[in-house]
Order: sequence, then structure tokens, then C-alpha cells
Amino acid sequence: MSQFEKLITRLVSNPKDFTWDELKKVLSHYGYQEIKKGKTNGSRRKFASTDNHIISLHKPHPSQILKPYQINQIVASLKEKGHLKDE
Repeated sequence: MSQFEKLITRLVSNPKDFTWDELKKVLSHYGYQEIKKGKTNGSRRKFASTDNHIISLHKPHPSQILKPYQINQIVASLKEKGHLKDE
């Protein structure tokens, strides 16, 4: 099992300690890039795929740990686009 496959398995298992950096690795693997909006964007972040599919969420702070609802939204969005399979 590759390092990326382990990361995906971890994401789908809805861990309590999934970090922002791990999320960025997963999304970049699927072709998503963070949209930079400038200094007034606050903690809101958007990631766009090559086919303009948008994933929008708040960057967690002060901790870098994602909330469970954020992980659920990301997994659902990736399943919707066919990147992850329903189990």
C-alpha cells in the first residue's frame, strides 16, 4: 500500500487528527489547487479542480486539525466526483 493510499484510507475512516497539510496533499493528488483570493479572505479557503469543481471550507485555527464535519464534506465531495468509491 502506497503512502497516498494510506492517507486516503485514513481520511475515509474519519480520524480525529487529520491535518490541513494532509488534506492539501489529498486534494492536490486529485488535481485541486487552492484558490488565492487575497488578504481579506480570512480563514475561508476554496480548492478548484481542473474541471472547476469547487470545495469550500474554513481553514482550522489555531490548531491545524480538521473538524469531523469538514472531513465528511470532503469525503462526500470526492465521492460525488468519482475520486473515492462507496464502500
